[in-house]
Amino acid sequence: MHYNLQDSIEKWILKNLKGRFYVGQNINLSTSNTLTPVLQIGFEEGKEMSYFTLACPHLKY
Repeated sequence: MHYNLQDSIEKWILKNLKGRFYVGQNINLSTSNTLTPVLQIGFEEGKEMSYFTLACPHLKY
């Protein structure tokens, strides 16, 4: 069984928040010119982003 961070975050958002959001894969170009895969998350409402940042257990700091 494989853990999927994107699916886990989407499920948490759907269960705990009400507004529209985006979760998707993207590629980031670092200063050393290497490509790094990143997971981008965006919210229409700023207050939902704040709650997500504080309460989502899937985030690593």
